[in-house]
Amino acid sequence: MQTSKTTSPFLQQVRNAIRVRHYSIRTEQAYVDWIRRFILFHGKRHPNELGEPDVGRFLTWLAVERNVAPSTQNQALNALVFLYRHVIDRPLGDITNAARAKKPQRLPVVLTQDETKRLFRHLDGNQWLPVCLLYGSGLRLTECLRLRVKDLDFDHRAIVVRCGKGGKDRVTILPDRLVDPLAAQVAWVRTLHDRDLAQGLGAAKLPRSLRRKLGKSTRRFFWQFLFPSQSISCDPR
Repeated sequence: MQTSKTTSPFLQQVRNAIRVRHYSIRTEQAYVDWIRRFILFHGKRHPNELGEPDVGRFLTWLAVERNVAPSTQNQALNALVFLYRHVIDRPLGDITNAARAKKPQRLPVVLTQDETKRLFRHLDGNQWLPVCLLYGSGLRLTECLRLRVKDLDFDHRAIVVRCGKGGKDRVTILPDRLVDPLAAQVAWVRTLHDRDLAQGLGAAKLPRSLRRKLGKSTRRFFWQFLFPSQSISCDPR
């Protein structure tokens, strides 16, 4: 979900509250967008003038009129809970008057071993290694894409996952079959990083407090992403 650009001082206040708590850029974009929609739904009234019944009406509209998925409605609710708790400084009370989106009952689809093997045979070089990590190490997609060179421990066959779900760190396995492909990937990242350094680039994106503390150390190789972008990217913040 993309957030629209705005110069609203209030929405900037929301962004500041989110960044102080070190939420991800995706969470920031989603929360700001839901809060903007909430304000527009109520005729651009300030949230300080609204309360639990108004939140309930908005959530009911999402479920009944917009027919959103339960996870989408929950994300909107989480954004509004954050708004009133950390920005308005008036935590929400009872909002049981809201109609809740119903989660359809579905049987899980599980691939057989043969289907999984056929799937891997159809993956190209850029996709194969990340998907192998998802399958063999139990990583979530964002956890895999956020891996840095320093998170690989070849000696102990381990991968350190930083700031996973719930902001928690954990250690998972590094399959033996992926040791050589990962070592080749690290070598390619080093070549790419050396080229970036020669162009005056190569700084890794880090949390602000850590970036200020490390200074030029953000250009060190071990901070580089294991699966870097094919093009130079700018910090969205």
